Amino acid sequence: MKEQVKLHQEREASGLALIPLLFFIVIYLGVGIVLHSKGVEMAFYQFPSVVAMTIAVILAFLMYHKTGIDNNFKLFARGAGDENIMTMLMIFLLAGAFSSVAGAMGGVSSTANLGLAIIPPRFIVPGIFIIAAFLSTATGTSMGTVGAIVPIAYNMAKTADLNMSFVVAAVLTGAMFGDNLSMISDTTIAATRTQGVDLKDKFKTNAWISIPSALITLSLMVIFSKGGTVTGNLDYNLIKVVPYVLVLGLALLGLNVFAVLIIGIISASAVGVGTGAIGLMEVAAKIWTGYQGMIEVFILSMFVGGLAELTKHYGGLKWIIDKTSKLLKGPKSASVGIAALAALTDAATANNTVAIIVTGEIAKEISEKYKIDPRRTASFLDIFSCIMQGFIPYGAQFLLIASLTKNAVNPTSMIPYNWYLIILGIMSLISVVLPSYNRVVCKGEWNWENMKPEQEVEKQ
Repeated sequence: MKEQVKLHQEREASGLALIPLLFFIVIYLGVGIVLHSKGVEMAFYQFPSVVAMTIAVILAFLMYHKTGIDNNFKLFARGAGDENIMTMLMIFLLAGAFSSVAGAMGGVSSTANLGLAIIPPRFIVPGIFIIAAFLSTATGTSMGTVGAIVPIAYNMAKTADLNMSFVVAAVLTGAMFGDNLSMISDTTIAATRTQGVDLKDKFKTNAWISIPSALITLSLMVIFSKGGTVTGNLDYNLIKVVPYVLVLGLALLGLNVFAVLIIGIISASAVGVGTGAIGLMEVAAKIWTGYQGMIEVFILSMFVGGLAELTKHYGGLKWIIDKTSKLLKGPKSASVGIAALAALTDAATANNTVAIIVTGEIAKEISEKYKIDPRRTASFLDIFSCIMQGFIPYGAQFLLIASLTKNAVNPTSMIPYNWYLIILGIMSLISVVLPSYNRVVCKGEWNWENMKPEQEVEKQ
């Protein structure tokens, strides 16, 4: 008679339960390394992450076949259909739809050109950083920002005889600023949902580290950059910038993220149709295109949620907690451990969203064990996965830059100019040792009994 699995009860700690997850990382990274050595373009994106995860899930089912496929599927389905996972999936779809519609109606180019048109020549490099930071924060995508601004920045650097690596690094790091901070970024969505915190709370916590880091970076850019001349046709339409400003503003005011994104889609559609940039039928097509753009991360998130539940049930997460307890001596070292976990996973998967989804459950367990404010944990997952993403030459951002500049910019020549990411990492680690962090940055302690910020509990 097959063993009956108690779905509500975890087993004893077992490192073997981690094998499927590790297998996913190894196969995904291994294929990328082999293809990269053969000179294949976008080598780390040739083998779909969803397929690698499917193989890992099958391996998990085979490992525990004695407990019965029905019981294992119940565990898998429970994890895949978790409330946080389903909420995250819906936000992914709406964010993709907004980005697609807003881009189709010319919002990205108008926003970028508007910023470049008003930059004084003396401040081209810091100005490009600001534009990239704003655009990525408003759109929630570093790839879209890189794609929109790098061609313009590249031509400006050539015309004005500026340091090409410095200029393009300003675009990359500005793009990573928004990828990390934006409330409609898939990394933010993944980090907040896996840790069970509100988007606005993570934003506030994150901003106290990101914005000072950006200001320090801007100061250094002003000091060490030289002026140039903005050239070319910089057409823009102010009305096309409005949907981005609206989404950013409403999100900052704390409006429900679903409402924010729906309003964003409606406003972008209205602007697009009103200006004649897109037709009404095309709006529907672009929304669907946005959904399609999120299919990979959508499926991957469900599979990771299911595999995480299997891993947790069979003692994998408990094993990690037991082992890390011997290395981690308290909340401060545990926070550093979470940061390292996110960074290393991103280096292995070359995708910061995947890294957060993969490590989210483990980070949550560590956070609860050491009573680390989950708002900090969510911020650290996002911050350090984005930092690593901005340093790996095989990451999608670097590969896109190489393509847009026709390989004129070498990733290794850009890395020394990634000042913002370096400063962001330093500021984040400094925040760990400051006893006033939760009081000032998180705006109050976390109430572990109610799993809410203390001030919200007091209001109730």
